[in-house]
Amino acid sequence: MFFFEVPSDQTKLLYTRLKTASQNQIKLLRKLKQRKYRLQEQLFLVEGERAVAQVLQNGLVEIEGVFVSGGRSPEKKSANGFEIDAPTFNEIANTDSPQGILALCKTPDELSLNQVFPQEGIIVATDAIQDPGNLGTIIRTSVWYAAKGILLGEGTVDLFNPKVVRSTAGATGALPYKTGNLSDLFYQFEDAGWVVVLLDGNTGAEPIQKLAAHRKTILVVGNEANGVNPELIQSQRHRVSLPSNSSQKQVESLNAGVAMGIALAYVNNSVDNS
Repeated sequence: MFFFEVPSDQTKLLYTRLKTASQNQIKLLRKLKQRKYRLQEQLFLVEGERAVAQVLQNGLVEIEGVFVSGGRSPEKKSANGFEIDAPTFNEIANTDSPQGILALCKTPDELSLNQVFPQEGIIVATDAIQDPGNLGTIIRTSVWYAAKGILLGEGTVDLFNPKVVRSTAGATGALPYKTGNLSDLFYQFEDAGWVVVLLDGNTGAEPIQKLAAHRKTILVVGNEANGVNPELIQSQRHRVSLPSNSSQKQVESLNAGVAMGIALAYVNNSVDNS
Protein backbone atom coordinates (compact mmCIF):
# COMPACT_ATOMS: atom_id res chain seq x y z
CA MET A 1 0.00 0.00 0.00
CA PHE A 2 1.19 3.50 -0.87
CA PHE A 3 0.19 6.60 1.04
CA PHE A 4 0.31 10.21 -0.15
CA GLU A 5 0.18 13.53 1.63
CA VAL A 6 -1.55 16.58 0.19
CA PRO A 7 0.59 19.64 1.04
CA SER A 8 -1.16 22.56 2.73
CA ASP A 9 -0.31 25.50 4.94
CA GLN A 10 -0.99 23.30 7.94
CA THR A 11 0.82 20.30 6.34
CA LYS A 12 -2.30 18.29 7.07
CA LEU A 13 -2.06 14.61 6.13
CA LEU A 14 -4.59 13.12 3.76
CA TYR A 15 -4.10 9.47 2.94
CA THR A 16 -5.26 7.74 -0.20
CA ARG A 17 -4.75 4.21 -1.49
CA LEU A 18 -3.13 4.09 -4.92
CA LYS A 19 -5.14 2.63 -7.78
CA THR A 20 -3.65 0.99 -10.83
CA ALA A 21 -3.72 3.29 -13.85
CA SER A 22 -6.02 2.07 -16.62
CA GLN A 23 -4.88 1.44 -20.19
CA ASN A 24 -6.95 4.44 -21.31
CA GLN A 25 -5.15 6.65 -18.80
CA ILE A 26 -1.76 5.38 -19.96
CA LYS A 27 -2.72 5.95 -23.60
CA LEU A 28 -3.74 9.52 -22.75
CA LEU A 29 -0.49 10.22 -20.90
CA ARG A 30 1.49 9.03 -23.91
CA LYS A 31 -0.50 11.24 -26.28
CA LEU A 32 0.11 14.34 -24.17
CA LYS A 33 3.77 14.30 -25.15
CA GLN A 34 2.54 15.86 -28.42
CA ARG A 35 1.28 19.42 -28.62
CA LYS A 36 -1.71 18.64 -30.84
CA TYR A 37 -3.12 16.31 -28.22
CA ARG A 38 -2.44 18.77 -25.40
CA LEU A 39 -4.50 21.30 -27.34
CA GLN A 40 -7.18 18.75 -28.20
CA GLU A 41 -7.57 17.39 -24.69
CA GLN A 42 -6.83 20.65 -22.87
CA LEU A 43 -4.54 18.72 -20.56
CA PHE A 44 -0.81 18.75 -19.84
CA LEU A 45 1.74 16.98 -17.64
CA VAL A 46 3.89 18.20 -14.77
CA GLU A 47 6.81 15.90 -14.07
CA GLY A 48 9.24 15.63 -11.19
CA GLU A 49 9.16 15.61 -7.41
CA ARG A 50 9.58 19.33 -6.82
CA ALA A 51 7.35 20.54 -9.66
CA VAL A 52 4.48 18.22 -8.72
CA ALA A 53 4.75 19.20 -5.05
CA GLN A 54 4.54 22.88 -5.95
CA VAL A 55 1.54 22.64 -8.28
CA LEU A 56 -0.25 20.61 -5.62
CA GLN A 57 0.56 23.19 -2.98
CA ASN A 58 -0.15 26.38 -4.89
CA GLY A 59 -3.50 25.14 -6.25
CA LEU A 60 -3.26 27.27 -9.41
CA VAL A 61 -4.10 24.50 -11.85
CA GLU A 62 -6.73 21.79 -11.56
CA ILE A 63 -5.15 18.36 -11.14
CA GLU A 64 -6.86 15.29 -12.59
CA GLY A 65 -4.53 12.83 -10.93
CA VAL A 66 -0.98 12.02 -9.89
CA PHE A 67 0.84 9.01 -11.36
CA VAL A 68 3.81 7.26 -9.81
CA SER A 69 6.19 4.56 -10.91
CA GLY A 70 5.37 1.09 -9.60
CA GLY A 71 8.80 0.61 -8.09
CA ARG A 72 8.56 3.75 -6.03
CA SER A 73 8.66 3.85 -2.23
CA PRO A 74 5.77 5.43 -0.29
CA GLU A 75 5.75 9.17 -0.93
CA LYS A 76 4.21 12.25 0.62
CA LYS A 77 2.62 14.19 -2.15
CA SER A 78 -0.81 14.04 -3.91
CA ALA A 79 -4.45 13.18 -3.67
CA ASN A 80 -5.93 11.14 -6.53
CA GLY A 81 -3.04 8.74 -7.01
CA PHE A 82 -2.44 6.05 -9.65
CA GLU A 83 0.36 3.54 -10.04
CA ILE A 84 2.11 2.69 -13.33
CA ASP A 85 4.70 -0.04 -13.79
CA ALA A 86 8.23 1.35 -13.98
CA PRO A 87 9.02 0.52 -17.64
CA THR A 88 5.77 2.12 -18.84
CA PHE A 89 6.30 5.17 -16.64
CA ASN A 90 9.82 5.66 -18.00
CA GLU A 91 8.43 5.46 -21.53
CA ILE A 92 5.86 8.18 -20.76
CA ALA A 93 8.32 10.44 -18.93
CA ASN A 94 10.06 13.31 -20.71
CA THR A 95 13.26 13.27 -18.67
CA ASP A 96 16.39 11.16 -19.05
CA SER A 97 16.29 10.20 -15.37
CA PRO A 98 12.60 10.14 -14.34
CA GLN A 99 11.84 10.74 -10.67
CA GLY A 100 8.82 8.48 -10.81
CA ILE A 101 6.05 11.03 -10.33
CA LEU A 102 3.93 13.20 -12.64
CA ALA A 103 0.66 15.11 -12.43
CA LEU A 104 -2.07 15.27 -15.06
CA CYS A 105 -3.41 18.84 -15.11
CA LYS A 106 -6.14 20.80 -16.87
CA THR A 107 -4.92 23.60 -19.13
CA PRO A 108 -5.91 27.00 -17.66
CA ASP A 109 -8.08 29.25 -19.83
CA GLU A 110 -6.42 32.12 -21.69
CA LEU A 111 -6.76 35.57 -20.16
CA SER A 112 -9.50 37.93 -21.29
CA LEU A 113 -8.19 41.16 -22.82
CA ASN A 114 -11.16 43.06 -21.44
CA GLN A 115 -10.10 42.03 -17.94
CA VAL A 116 -6.48 43.07 -18.32
CA PHE A 117 -6.91 46.33 -20.28
CA PRO A 118 -7.94 48.45 -17.24
CA GLN A 119 -5.15 47.11 -15.02
CA GLU A 120 -1.76 48.64 -14.36
CA GLY A 121 1.59 46.93 -14.20
CA ILE A 122 3.85 44.94 -16.51
CA ILE A 123 2.90 42.40 -19.14
CA VAL A 124 5.64 40.36 -20.77
CA ALA A 125 5.53 39.29 -24.40
CA THR A 126 7.57 36.68 -26.26
CA ASP A 127 8.24 37.03 -29.96
CA ALA A 128 9.02 33.54 -31.30
CA ILE A 129 10.95 32.33 -28.24
CA GLN A 130 11.79 28.76 -29.21
CA ASP A 131 13.85 27.37 -26.34
CA PRO A 132 11.67 25.75 -23.64
CA GLY A 133 14.19 26.63 -20.93
CA ASN A 134 14.11 30.29 -21.92
CA LEU A 135 10.32 30.43 -21.83
CA GLY A 136 10.22 28.64 -18.47
CA THR A 137 12.75 31.12 -17.05
CA ILE A 138 10.76 34.06 -18.41
CA ILE A 139 7.58 32.74 -16.77
CA ARG A 140 9.25 32.09 -13.44
CA THR A 141 10.93 35.52 -13.41
CA SER A 142 7.72 37.26 -14.48
CA VAL A 143 5.85 35.67 -11.59
CA TRP A 144 8.63 36.79 -9.23
CA TYR A 145 8.16 40.39 -10.39
CA ALA A 146 4.36 40.14 -10.25
CA ALA A 147 3.73 40.61 -13.97
CA LYS A 148 0.06 40.77 -14.90
CA GLY A 149 0.33 38.25 -17.71
CA ILE A 150 2.25 36.98 -20.71
CA LEU A 151 1.51 37.35 -24.43
CA LEU A 152 2.86 34.43 -26.44
CA GLY A 153 3.53 35.46 -30.02
CA GLU A 154 3.49 33.19 -33.05
CA GLY A 155 6.50 30.90 -33.19
CA THR A 156 6.83 30.73 -29.40
CA VAL A 157 7.23 27.24 -27.94
CA ASP A 158 4.07 25.74 -26.41
CA LEU A 159 3.51 27.09 -22.92
CA PHE A 160 2.59 23.57 -21.73
CA ASN A 161 5.50 21.78 -23.38
CA PRO A 162 6.86 19.41 -20.68
CA LYS A 163 10.29 21.07 -20.75
CA VAL A 164 8.72 24.52 -20.34
CA VAL A 165 6.57 23.31 -17.44
CA ARG A 166 9.57 21.71 -15.76
CA SER A 167 11.74 24.80 -16.13
CA THR A 168 9.12 27.07 -14.53
CA ALA A 169 9.93 25.23 -11.27
CA GLY A 170 6.28 25.05 -10.26
CA ALA A 171 5.21 28.49 -11.51
CA THR A 172 3.03 27.04 -14.26
CA GLY A 173 -0.49 28.44 -13.93
CA ALA A 174 0.63 31.45 -11.89
CA LEU A 175 0.84 33.78 -14.90
CA PRO A 176 -2.28 34.54 -17.00
CA TYR A 177 -1.54 34.07 -20.69
CA LYS A 178 -2.77 34.92 -24.18
CA THR A 179 -1.55 33.48 -27.48
CA GLY A 180 -1.82 35.21 -30.83
CA ASN A 181 -0.33 37.59 -33.35
CA LEU A 182 1.66 40.15 -31.38
CA SER A 183 1.20 42.88 -33.97
CA ASP A 184 -2.59 42.65 -33.65
CA LEU A 185 -2.48 42.31 -29.87
CA PHE A 186 -0.17 45.31 -29.43
CA TYR A 187 -2.48 47.64 -31.33
CA GLN A 188 -5.35 46.58 -29.08
CA PHE A 189 -3.30 47.14 -25.94
CA GLU A 190 -2.01 50.50 -27.17
CA ASP A 191 -5.58 51.64 -27.75
CA ALA A 192 -6.17 50.82 -24.06
CA GLY A 193 -3.21 52.98 -22.95
CA TRP A 194 -0.44 50.40 -22.75
CA VAL A 195 3.12 51.26 -23.84
CA VAL A 196 5.15 48.66 -25.76
CA VAL A 197 8.86 48.36 -24.93
CA LEU A 198 11.01 46.20 -27.22
CA LEU A 199 14.29 44.69 -25.99
CA ASP A 200 16.58 45.39 -28.93
CA GLY A 201 20.37 45.28 -29.01
CA ASN A 202 20.64 46.93 -32.42
CA THR A 203 21.89 50.42 -33.21
CA GLY A 204 19.41 53.14 -32.30
CA ALA A 205 17.98 51.49 -29.20
CA GLU A 206 18.19 53.61 -26.05
CA PRO A 207 19.66 52.26 -22.80
CA ILE A 208 16.87 50.93 -20.66
CA GLN A 209 17.98 53.24 -17.84
CA LYS A 210 16.61 56.16 -19.87
CA LEU A 211 13.17 54.61 -20.26
CA ALA A 212 10.49 56.77 -18.69
CA ALA A 213 8.34 55.00 -16.13
CA HIS A 214 4.88 54.00 -17.31
CA ARG A 215 2.32 52.17 -15.23
CA LYS A 216 1.01 50.12 -18.16
CA THR A 217 4.05 48.55 -19.85
CA ILE A 218 4.39 45.61 -22.21
CA LEU A 219 7.96 44.31 -22.19
CA VAL A 220 8.89 42.35 -25.31
CA VAL A 221 11.76 39.90 -25.84
CA GLY A 222 12.56 38.61 -29.31
CA ASN A 223 13.67 35.36 -30.88
CA GLU A 224 16.96 33.92 -29.61
CA ALA A 225 18.67 34.10 -33.02
CA ASN A 226 16.93 36.95 -34.81
CA GLY A 227 15.72 39.30 -32.09
CA VAL A 228 12.49 41.26 -32.34
CA ASN A 229 10.52 40.93 -35.56
CA PRO A 230 11.01 44.18 -37.57
CA GLU A 231 7.24 44.33 -38.12
CA LEU A 232 6.82 45.04 -34.40
CA ILE A 233 9.09 48.11 -34.53
CA GLN A 234 6.81 51.15 -34.79
CA SER A 235 7.43 54.83 -34.09
CA GLN A 236 5.18 54.87 -31.02
CA ARG A 237 7.09 51.98 -29.43
CA HIS A 238 10.29 52.13 -27.41
CA ARG A 239 13.42 50.20 -28.41
CA VAL A 240 15.69 49.67 -25.44
CA SER A 241 19.00 47.90 -24.89
CA LEU A 242 20.74 46.47 -21.84
CA PRO A 243 24.19 48.11 -21.82
CA SER A 244 27.13 46.03 -20.68
CA ASN A 245 29.45 47.31 -17.95
CA SER A 246 32.34 45.42 -19.51
CA SER A 247 34.75 46.99 -21.96
CA GLN A 248 35.50 43.52 -23.27
CA LYS A 249 33.44 42.02 -26.10
CA GLN A 250 33.73 38.30 -25.37
CA VAL A 251 29.91 38.17 -24.97
CA GLU A 252 27.87 39.55 -27.85
CA SER A 253 24.42 39.12 -26.33
CA LEU A 254 22.48 37.84 -23.36
CA ASN A 255 20.31 34.76 -23.08
CA ALA A 256 16.66 35.73 -23.72
CA GLY A 257 15.49 34.59 -20.28
CA VAL A 258 18.30 36.47 -18.53
CA ALA A 259 17.65 39.60 -20.60
CA MET A 260 13.97 39.58 -19.66
CA GLY A 261 14.86 39.17 -15.98
CA ILE A 262 17.18 42.20 -16.05
CA ALA A 263 14.61 44.27 -17.94
CA LEU A 264 11.86 43.34 -15.49
CA ALA A 265 14.04 44.49 -12.61
CA TYR A 266 14.73 47.85 -14.31
CA VAL A 267 11.11 48.51 -15.25
CA ASN A 268 9.79 47.47 -11.82
CA ASN A 269 12.29 49.74 -10.12
CA SER A 270 11.46 52.73 -12.32
CA VAL A 271 7.72 52.31 -11.75
CA ASP A 272 8.16 51.90 -7.99
CA ASN A 273 10.23 55.08 -7.82
CA SER A 274 8.01 57.19 -10.08
